[in-house]
Amino acid sequence: MNPSPSQPPLRAPKGGYAKGEQTRARLLTAALDCFGPDGFEKVTTRQIATRAGVNLPALTYYFGSKEGLYLACAQYIAGQYSEALNPAAVEAQAALEAGLPAADVAARLKVLMAALARFLLASSDAANRNLFIQREMANRGPAFDFLYERLWGPGIEFTAVLVERAAGGRLTQAEAGVRAALMITSLAGFGEGRAVIERAVSEGDRIDYAIAALNEQIDALVRPAPAARAGMREKS
Repeated sequence: MNPSPSQPPLRAPKGGYAKGEQTRARLLTAALDCFGPDGFEKVTTRQIATRAGVNLPALTYYFGSKEGLYLACAQYIAGQYSEALNPAAVEAQAALEAGLPAADVAARLKVLMAALARFLLASSDAANRNLFIQREMANRGPAFDFLYERLWGPGIEFTAVLVERAAGGRLTQAEAGVRAALMITSLAGFGEGRAVIERAVSEGDRIDYAIAALNEQIDALVRPAPAARAGMREKS
């Protein structure tokens, strides 16, 4: 994995470190509010500074340029992912290293996917973050390489290993990778289409329903459908 782009260092102005940290945080929040819906090209640094309630030189002082701020947004998002998913990922890795049975690995995979679902669908700033991510996925913007190296690539690769182990060796590495990618991107798409989904599915806790649907997919890895089992017997 290539080193990630370096983030411009935070420099504390005369008002003190705490004030500088608050200004930087306001700029990041304002940038996500702008970049999420409108993308990198359409947004101006003046627009972000105005939204953050700071002067334009402050943006340059902390981030250097619009691209520097955009990459800082990607780094901020990657940090949020790590904070939300690391506990479940550590448990899943421990299950792999311990050589636990397929059902136990599947249980850890369920916990990991549930954590991802809640992160993508339930957090207060999910909408603009998801738009930022989806835009980079579709258009390969300035943060694509960083996000791939820090999030998408490792996330799909690790989930694929869990899928392959949960399936008890019935899937090839490529098949497991496709299933892992579908699980992850389906949640991202579910979050991006929130307005449509809320109108189409009017009752109940949609996040719990999404997690339940993922759990059914994972259970099917451990216990294949009768037709699939019959096909396996015919091949053997």
